[in-house]
Amino acid sequence: MNKSRLEQLLKFYAEDPNDPFTIYAMANEYKVFDHDKALFFFEILIRDHPNYIATYYHLGYLYLEMGDEEKAKSTFEKGMKIAAANNEELALRELKNAYDEFMMDY
Repeated sequence: MNKSRLEQLLKFYAEDPNDPFTIYAMANEYKVFDHDKALFFFEILIRDHPNYIATYYHLGYLYLEMGDEEKAKSTFEKGMKIAAANNEELALRELKNAYDEFMMDY
């Protein structure tokens, strides 16, 4: 975790709590040391910005780190569906790879 980067992101968030990139960046900073806070921000993204596709990849892995395989599976699946619907081929490929790896391990 980079404390100064997180402080800057918190400042940006206070100025514009609806910016999906700031929320995404904060979630990724927090996932290193505070899964609950990371989950809080990832869930904001899924609720308020469901087409912010990168969320699904990182949230899926966060669920795995937290031991919730079912939520990880459904998160990867939902992300693949949204990526396909939005013709986001790279994101779809990355999510499919994560999903396939998950399915082989669990």
